[in-house]
Amino acid sequence: MAPARDEFELIDWIARLAGRAPRPPEVRVAIGDDAAVLRLAPGEEFVVSTDAAVEGVHFRRDRMAAATAGRRAVAAALSDLAAMGAVPRGLLLAAASPAAGRSWLEGMLRGALAAARRHRCPVVGGNLSRAGEISLTSTAVGSVPRGRALRRDTARPGDRILVTGTLGRSALALLRSERRGAPLRQVPQPRLRAGRALLGLRGAGACIDVSDGLAADLGHLLRASGVGARVDPAALPRPRGFERACAELGADPLALLVGGGEDFELLFTLRPGAPSPGVLRHRLGVEVTEIGTMERRPGLRGLPGELGFRHF
Repeated sequence: MAPARDEFELIDWIARLAGRAPRPPEVRVAIGDDAAVLRLAPGEEFVVSTDAAVEGVHFRRDRMAAATAGRRAVAAALSDLAAMGAVPRGLLLAAASPAAGRSWLEGMLRGALAAARRHRCPVVGGNLSRAGEISLTSTAVGSVPRGRALRRDTARPGDRILVTGTLGRSALALLRSERRGAPLRQVPQPRLRAGRALLGLRGAGACIDVSDGLAADLGHLLRASGVGARVDPAALPRPRGFERACAELGADPLALLVGGGEDFELLFTLRPGAPSPGVLRHRLGVEVTEIGTMERRPGLRGLPGELGFRHF
């Protein structure tokens, strides 16, 4: 592995890698000045979200390749934009590392920059710092038409509850890595196209991304909207062979489906009479499954609501 670069060499290296992607017209000033300058189209609003990936909490160097950790860090931030129906406009990366971890950090940044290019979200700035452990904080900037962002607080009793893709894949991959000592390579992708499609869908209600686990994130949505929900556990979409893989690892399938985080799927509600999952599949570009109904009585019924990731 090449020697780690010093601070200014690393900044130049990041700028060169980030500069390989075409600069969209909304980015007026990017890396190289004191701050980035982004320009909004008329009638649009900014959407901004920050997500931190910290060594020992979100990743372990002996269980995850550096580039994989970087891709996951960017995916987590962009997933928040997807849940608001936003188009990515720019990404800021704040990286920190001990001196002995700088080469690993470079690999993490390489993965983050690759993910940003894949999702057409230019890296426009950031920060470098020395710290006791490696971390990468991703601040994603997006835009939505004024007053139309998807939100958590707009669900109503009678809404149908739906979810994109499948649940439990990331939790299963993490468990397999821990039990077998295999490197974790799973990188779920943010549902940016699906979020933008929901933004223009008549009858759309509330939306949130599944990052802390289905039960925890649905709980966030219920509290914000002041409603309750009933979910059918049998309806939860899962990867092929999921139960068999859980049995081999001695894991409870429902616990992974409900409590496993970092699926980065979209959990959303639709008013009665809105399109069916089959129609939505073509519009959103991903499988869609109906899993329950919003109710007037507060609380979550049908699922163990205490599961999910918590930092504190």
